[in-house]
Amino acid sequence: MGLILSPIDRVDHISKEDFINNYLIPRKPLVIRKATETWPALQKWTFEYLKEVVGNQVVPLYDSSKADPSKPINASAAEMKFGDYIDLIQKEPTDLRIFFFDPIKHASQLLDDYRAPKDLMGGFLDKYPSMFFGGAGSVTFLHYDIDLAHIFHTHFNGRKHIILFDYKWRDRLYCIPFATYALEDYDIENPDFSKFPALDGIEGQETILEHGDTLFMPTGYWHWMKYLDGSFSISLRAWDKSWAVKAKSLYNLTIQRKLDSYMKKKFKKRYMDWKEELAIKRANKALAQGEPK
Repeated sequence: MGLILSPIDRVDHISKEDFINNYLIPRKPLVIRKATETWPALQKWTFEYLKEVVGNQVVPLYDSSKADPSKPINASAAEMKFGDYIDLIQKEPTDLRIFFFDPIKHASQLLDDYRAPKDLMGGFLDKYPSMFFGGAGSVTFLHYDIDLAHIFHTHFNGRKHIILFDYKWRDRLYCIPFATYALEDYDIENPDFSKFPALDGIEGQETILEHGDTLFMPTGYWHWMKYLDGSFSISLRAWDKSWAVKAKSLYNLTIQRKLDSYMKKKFKKRYMDWKEELAIKRANKALAQGEPK
């Protein structure tokens, strides 16, 4: 059977009514191709321009290696001047990525170059949204965002392959307990179903983002991303109206994160091994029970 992946809906434009009724309320992903057509950033944000305004900032870089249990979550693999990194991803493939970088803090003029899609919904969170950069072939591992926000993810200067899964598939995806990412021992692009049988038959959606495309990812959606070219994205985040979702977000950001960090620091590999074993047990149980139903 394998993975069952269907294409994400794509539109050029969409009315607020259609967006709310057909995508926001049912929490269904959507690609809006021309949401950025009035953004100055669409033409202005070239690699050379970003190098000009923030090129001297030293940024942490992340690779595709499995997380080291002895290090804090999101520990970087290296550091580099932003301008040198941009030169690198334009020149050759690399698995080094920048994520949750905020160049706008260092170049406030960038604030004038994009528009939050407030014509579609309210509740936007960030005055300074985060940006993500990757070299050709670099991969963002399968995870969902800890704050459970809705995300409008716009891509620039290349292509990015996206695979999404509804939150309900978390156990079958081998979700690591007390965390928001999946077991890192499988490749969701080419999974080994003999080793990870719970992945067989799960349903997801996929698309290729190109320059100027905006992906709406509803709260809690699992996402895997692969940069097909050296390129970058910006994410604008908005709260879900549900108080249950907001409460879960607060729990994730405070109690769960602090408890997980403490256990990881105290027990290191033993704790991580226990979490991975539990993820496998939960996945096998969900598969045996035919979940999600």
